[in-house]
Amino acid sequence: MTIVYLDCYAGISGDMTVGALLDLGVPLEHLQAGLAKLPLPPDSYALSTSRTERRHIPALKFDVAVHDHHTHRHYGGIDAMIAASSLTDSVKERARRIFRRLAEAEATVHGVPLEEVHFHEVGAVDSIVDIVGTAICLDYLGVTEVSAAALPLGGGFVETAHGRLPVPAPATAELLHGLAVHGACGDGERVTPTGAAIIAALAAGTGQRPAMRLERIGSGAGGKDFSDCPNILRAFLGTAEEKRGSGDAVVVAETNIDDSTPEVLGYVMERLFEEGALDVFFTPVQMKKNRPATQLSFLCRPEELENLARLVLAETTAIGLRHYPAGRIVLERRVEELQTPLGPVRFKLVSDGGLLLRAAPEYEDCRRIARERGIPCREVMEQVVAWRQAGGEAS
Repeated sequence: MTIVYLDCYAGISGDMTVGALLDLGVPLEHLQAGLAKLPLPPDSYALSTSRTERRHIPALKFDVAVHDHHTHRHYGGIDAMIAASSLTDSVKERARRIFRRLAEAEATVHGVPLEEVHFHEVGAVDSIVDIVGTAICLDYLGVTEVSAAALPLGGGFVETAHGRLPVPAPATAELLHGLAVHGACGDGERVTPTGAAIIAALAAGTGQRPAMRLERIGSGAGGKDFSDCPNILRAFLGTAEEKRGSGDAVVVAETNIDDSTPEVLGYVMERLFEEGALDVFFTPVQMKKNRPATQLSFLCRPEELENLARLVLAETTAIGLRHYPAGRIVLERRVEELQTPLGPVRFKLVSDGGLLLRAAPEYEDCRRIARERGIPCREVMEQVVAWRQAGGEAS
């Protein structure tokens, strides 16, 4: 699997993205040939690249000289134009996905139906070139997965067709929902609507650097100079390495409780699992004044922490929780239902890189069969495991 990681420490825009991808080795002639498949007015734009520096760091600057200044295009017209072109299916799918995310953000901000959205800046020829050009470059490089760093919020104001707007602009802010962001940068528009849409539409994740064998690095220069950092977008191209299991980022949260009943704690465990906790467990601890107590701990995705923490604070006598990030390595897991001689039983299959390591019957199914047939649950589990090992197949 070929991965491109966009290091957006200074931000991201459409032209920076295309510049970084061109710097990875996409020929400008290939980009021009692909864009020529769009039914844009003849001689409406010209493309060029130049080597430059931002705070003494070299990068490639991509520019679009626009000769067609028609800046009002409806989302439906742009989508139909891309769909009707002779671009490859993968290029069309990525470009249309980016424009749809833009249209959805504009529809939300302006309170209009999707089909009524019309673009100003992002409907101009240069933005169409940036978005479709990004898709063309990714296709040329054979990229199968895009990921990105956390995005800087920036600050101050920006002049747009809608007037003077705060940074990030409303549509950009809408596109940032669900993405990792940070405020460790100065003022200025660090993320444009086009840049935000590219990440929102294409990135499999933000904030976490993917594990890969690094092959090339491309650098795309932005049009401005910032005093706090080089205005450059770096694109890291590489291949995902096969590894045992897979890793992800989780949060561990915990609190000590010395004045709650077992019934309440049991109920809280049920509720945490219902609301998305990955694991919940209790540990006996000794607190001040030699009081025996229970440490309630749970694992969750970072985005679920606040909701689960509030649940614990509402349902228990705890007045606070501590939490910290953690990484984990997990094997591949899936559930398969088999029609055994004793009835349907779900098996949890655990594998590593396609190699099946073990298969365990679900306790609840074995418990049900044991009650229905009046035999020990242990015997049910032994029988269905032996049946599967003898060659039992999925229903």
